[in-house]
Amino acid sequence: MARRAGNIPVTCALLVSVTRKWESVMSDASTALGVRLYPDLAEHDGLAAALTECADRHGISIGRVTGPETGPGRYAHAEIACERGVIRIRVAREARYFMVDISEGGRARAYGDACDLLPIAELAQAWCGGTELPELAGRFSFLKCKKD
Repeated sequence: MARRAGNIPVTCALLVSVTRKWESVMSDASTALGVRLYPDLAEHDGLAAALTECADRHGISIGRVTGPETGPGRYAHAEIACERGVIRIRVAREARYFMVDISEGGRARAYGDACDLLPIAELAQAWCGGTELPELAGRFSFLKCKKD
């Protein structure tokens, strides 16, 4: 006998199908980075979406955040391109932190890592808004400028 969830009859086959789909999604996330370290990335189905949501929630304008749309890479990589250059964000596997690289004119200019998405969003807004690297390094203690 099938039970009902609202107006939807729930059968064993439906439960198995839903369970397998959930296990598949969680397996992708676990394989990519470990869901326990990055529940926000799992919740938003990827780094680009999680960073966008964080920026929106705090009223921070960072432009379009791109990244892989499918597969485990969507949890591990994202980038923000603006007139000044590109900010690339990656996640660490062994502990919760986000690694950031800033490139300008095809050259790596700065790098660092932060434990949360908010400082990454703030950094992106400042960089794309025209703030110079020495000032950024002063505002964001995690950021290191490369020597020319």
